[in-house]
Amino acid sequence: MKQRRLGATGPATSAIGLGCMGMSEFYGQTDDADALRTLERALDIGVTHFDSADTYGLGHNETLLGRFIAQGGAARRQQALLATKFGIVRTAGQYERRIDNSPAYIRQACDASLKRLGVDRIDLYYCHRRDPAVPIEDVVGAMGELVQAGKVGAIGMSEVSAKTLRRAHAVFPVAAVQSEYSLWSREPEAGMLATCAELGVAFVAYSPLGRAFLTGTVDVAQLADNDFRKNNPRFVGEAQAANQRLVAALTAFAAERGLSNSQVALAWLLNKHPHVVPIPGTRRIAYLESNVSAVDIALTPDEIAQLDRLFDPQAVAGARYPEAGLVGIESR
Repeated sequence: MKQRRLGATGPATSAIGLGCMGMSEFYGQTDDADALRTLERALDIGVTHFDSADTYGLGHNETLLGRFIAQGGAARRQQALLATKFGIVRTAGQYERRIDNSPAYIRQACDASLKRLGVDRIDLYYCHRRDPAVPIEDVVGAMGELVQAGKVGAIGMSEVSAKTLRRAHAVFPVAAVQSEYSLWSREPEAGMLATCAELGVAFVAYSPLGRAFLTGTVDVAQLADNDFRKNNPRFVGEAQAANQRLVAALTAFAAERGLSNSQVALAWLLNKHPHVVPIPGTRRIAYLESNVSAVDIALTPDEIAQLDRLFDPQAVAGARYPEAGLVGIESR
């Protein structure tokens, strides 16, 4: 597995990580036994970066990762880079959320995550969403204290603006920024990617396959009632139809090269930016193995430019989140 570094002095990680959110909620029925098998296979084939958050399954996802680590003992803990997040506060059964960035909450949330994960240190700890009422200097100050206390290895920001990143990095070194980035979500190209490169900060791309829509395998009509994509603006009505035409063009592009849509979408990210680490999520070993193979796919500059034109942001229909999901996301 090829490696990339999280920050100028941060830990090395697999060039592709694994987003674990869907193992606990948001994408229909889950199964812990299947999830544990997928996590184990990921580590077997070189994936070392496992991404979670305290809000995923209201703690279930961290507990699941904790079980996975415990099953492998000290050797597995040494191999795996555990990333998790704080800041989104939800009630069971509700998608709506509030944001808490208070230093007292950060300390409390960190201790709770450590307990669920069953470890004494979180390798990469993110502020999941921003509360503008709390100065970023106070947020990062509290996170830096966790690093100094040995509870956290490195800190990250999620869905922040380039301006916020600069302010945060001036207080304490930020190892990574995690935001949505894919062929159909190109907002980070408006300045964040360049700012990360300038500051020596890694960019961790979540939903690099467009919540599986880009794979061409999603039948929106068959999504489970508890799948949040049923209410995602890009998956509904005229927007869905318009976006499906883009995916059809991607399918043709991939087929000409003997690749899958997911392999092309991930290779596009990896070839464009040496400091980007995609973290596609999946519960299936076959999809995991296909995704990981993208690290060895080379795209030419002309092919990258062709994909850029195909997925011009003006051609993508619909917001990337419903209204409730936009809470705490800073504009670029």
